[in-house]
Amino acid sequence: MIYYLSLLLGVLFAGVGGELFVRGTVGLARWARLSAGIIGATVAAFATSSPELSVGINAALSGTPDISFGDVLGSNIINVALILGLVLLIGPLHCTRRAVQRDYPAALLAPVVIGVLAIDGRLSRIDGFILLVVFLLWIMAVIVELRRQRSAVSEVLGESRGWLVSLQALTGLGLLIAAGRLIVFGATGVGRSFGLAEFIIGAVIVAVGTSVPELATGVISKIRGHEEVGIGTLYGSNIFNSLLILGVVAVISPFTFPAREIMPALFFSTVTVALTLPTRDGAIQRWRGFLLLALYALYLVVTFSRTNR
Repeated sequence: MIYYLSLLLGVLFAGVGGELFVRGTVGLARWARLSAGIIGATVAAFATSSPELSVGINAALSGTPDISFGDVLGSNIINVALILGLVLLIGPLHCTRRAVQRDYPAALLAPVVIGVLAIDGRLSRIDGFILLVVFLLWIMAVIVELRRQRSAVSEVLGESRGWLVSLQALTGLGLLIAAGRLIVFGATGVGRSFGLAEFIIGAVIVAVGTSVPELATGVISKIRGHEEVGIGTLYGSNIFNSLLILGVVAVISPFTFPAREIMPALFFSTVTVALTLPTRDGAIQRWRGFLLLALYALYLVVTFSRTNR
């Protein structure tokens, strides 16, 4: 019973936290004279990826980095296939190609880099440092964009007082992190009660729980008309997960794994991100949402079938 109560409370925290976090993020963008998209891809993405970072570091220090690996790969697929798919069911997104030209290639490249490094069935400390270097290159591109945007006032809605929007964002973030932990606790307990494997718990159950902040941010930003925040947060979160978090985990605790176990997740990560490129008129159509959800369902089928062999 306690596991199901934890799940229910986590969902409640996610709804309230998502509303406050989106309001604060958009207001912070206006106050800082930056586009909401770049705030979403950096500040919001890092903040919403904090549950994955916590899981990753704790798993590495406890000698079970495979849980973190499964969590990162599963979260990346959930961010795009499940979360963006659900958001698109609400309605099509409108986001120009220029708005995603920095983050889309990085989110698409990240699983490819992991696949190349993991082809030998091991992520070494050197591999971890390579991931961190790629992450730093992306951060440098973000800094260049920040300097370019800083001189222009962002035309977005939100509270212009810095202290108030920061308080909203921090309160919302706190609720989102609490929601993620409550859902991870509840879902993990339920999963173990059904005798699921550790990688499955990481790749499916824990990944869903730690992706609650992205889910809440994506849905609320769509409902409130701040779509650039949602898409930026999802791309940025995948980049943080793949390059920063997995890099840190590999540096702390190098590990081996069956390559056949992770390749489907990397394949689905790449394909789902590839499907999110906006059209020339800046639209991501609703039909892509159905396709993304179908791919997520197929990913679950493949993951469970391969694990149960």
